[in-house]
Amino acid sequence: MTHDRQTVLLRAALKAAERGWHVFPCRPGSKPPALHGEKTCTRTGPCTAGHLKWEQRATTDRDRIRAAWSRAPFNVGIATGPSGLVVIDLDVPKDKSSSDAPSGATTFRALCERAGHAIPDTYRVRTASGGEHLYFTAPAGARLGNTAGTVADSMDTRAWGGYVVAAGSITPTGRYEALHASVVAPLPSWLQSILQPAPTRPVESLRLPAVDGSRAALAALEAECAVVAAAPEGERNTVLNRCAFKVGRFVAWGDLPRQTVEDAFQGEGEAVGLTAAECRTTIRSALDSSIRKARPRQAA
Repeated sequence: MTHDRQTVLLRAALKAAERGWHVFPCRPGSKPPALHGEKTCTRTGPCTAGHLKWEQRATTDRDRIRAAWSRAPFNVGIATGPSGLVVIDLDVPKDKSSSDAPSGATTFRALCERAGHAIPDTYRVRTASGGEHLYFTAPAGARLGNTAGTVADSMDTRAWGGYVVAAGSITPTGRYEALHASVVAPLPSWLQSILQPAPTRPVESLRLPAVDGSRAALAALEAECAVVAAAPEGERNTVLNRCAFKVGRFVAWGDLPRQTVEDAFQGEGEAVGLTAAECRTTIRSALDSSIRKARPRQAA
């Protein structure tokens, strides 16, 4: 049985490679990469010149694939960036007891309707959990990264720095199965505009209108925007959320117009590399929560 599964998974890896997709082995019956880490790297083979991570070691070379899958029934990972792919991951709610939480497919359908476009017809895979992966070819010259819940709930994307588990892979909860449409469609331009990071802008001193808000409120807004501007990569969205929440009380008290606060944080968020959509979602959520929870001024 193990040998038969190994053969099936080898074929799945080779089939993906035939499409030009760069593959690497994932742990048998699971999703994490089955490759050594930097601490255990022997600096031999592909790593002779230095440790290579899974994205760098992913390959379309049939001989390397056969050699790798001869060792175990590895699941198949596809490195989306090197493969020229953008994959939209439409998840199912983690809490299956909640009937109110929409699935990623439902959310994506609503997103398409709001944008005035039909759901794209492209190669898609049903995941082991019951979600879907929608595959698109990445736009020429664009280097898109991953997103996680920033475009919409239960909807992530995988591009450079990310990977997906390929059709044919098997986990204890089920199999990854190709559904339909053998052709991978180009990423629609309207989706690219949502996912494309804003160009990095020169950092300038924040200029706020003196007529809007009290001096203390403006000083707080300027200070929190400076914190966002200095946020380290990987923490910027979290910092943006925290800073917007802190300033939200001044909106609740009537010291600052909400639009002034949103515009200020939107500019800083985009300046550090967050997408426009990611900034809008984070800022609005943080302000809504802050305004709802704000205590009266005299009790603050």
